[in-house]
Amino acid sequence: MTMVDLRTEIREFLRSRRARIAPEQAGLPAYGGNRRVKGLRREEVALLAGVSVDYYVRMERGSLAGASDGVLDALASALQLDEAERDHLFHLARQSKVPRGPRRRRTAMTVRSTLQQVLDAISDAPAWISSGRHDVLAMNQLARALYSPVLADPRRPANAARFVYLSPAAARDFFVDYDRIAGDVAAKLRMEAGRNPHDEELIALVGELSTCSELFRQRWASQDVRLHRSGRKRVRHPIVGRLDLDTETLELPTEPGLHLNVYTAPAGTPTADNLALLASWAATQQTLATELEAHNG
Repeated sequence: MTMVDLRTEIREFLRSRRARIAPEQAGLPAYGGNRRVKGLRREEVALLAGVSVDYYVRMERGSLAGASDGVLDALASALQLDEAERDHLFHLARQSKVPRGPRRRRTAMTVRSTLQQVLDAISDAPAWISSGRHDVLAMNQLARALYSPVLADPRRPANAARFVYLSPAAARDFFVDYDRIAGDVAAKLRMEAGRNPHDEELIALVGELSTCSELFRQRWASQDVRLHRSGRKRVRHPIVGRLDLDTETLELPTEPGLHLNVYTAPAGTPTADNLALLASWAATQQTLATELEAHNG
């Protein structure tokens, strides 16, 4: 995979969303018992979106450059897109209007020292900053302890997508809901590909995962997209055991493309107790490392 082909992305995305909607779901009569296509026909989507059949066919062939926001909204409604899918459609359309240029190698992402200070000031909850490619760019002490299995790969920045798909045995041990996590990771990567189709590092990552993981190829082919949102993650930590964590993911307005992730647990729960135990263990490890450095120095 050397580049994200926008026309192919648009074509496959629209076809996959059209195929999942039965006529009766769209309020249309299903004439005939043997429909040759799965889901809606192109002319049915055109009818629901209020555009000509020829115009919709051109869009589904990958031509969104001339589509207005009103047309895109109508198409999103016709295909019953959720919020993430609608955003993805608009990202694809916006990128279609940008003159095609060479792939872009981004400068290495760095996190400002003041943001690291913010992370370090959060002492009772794992907190870290990640990119849209699932790169782990900065962490506080408790996050490093929590995600120690993810950090086992010596490559830096550590990457959660590589951990999920290229270390599946360790990832299945760590994530209680591995299958859901795997789907979410691929869907968020596809969302990022719609935003930044010429990002060389993203293209390389998708290529690596596609080459090395059959499961990733299957999830990528589903065309699913997800937003970075709040939720729940359940993990089995090698030191403290089961943790059922509430997750908050916040975009950083001053750092486009980066997200602040914070994991918490209600006070008085077993997970809160285990987080406190993990924090104590992490502090002990840090103290031992500091003492060792001082001794060797």
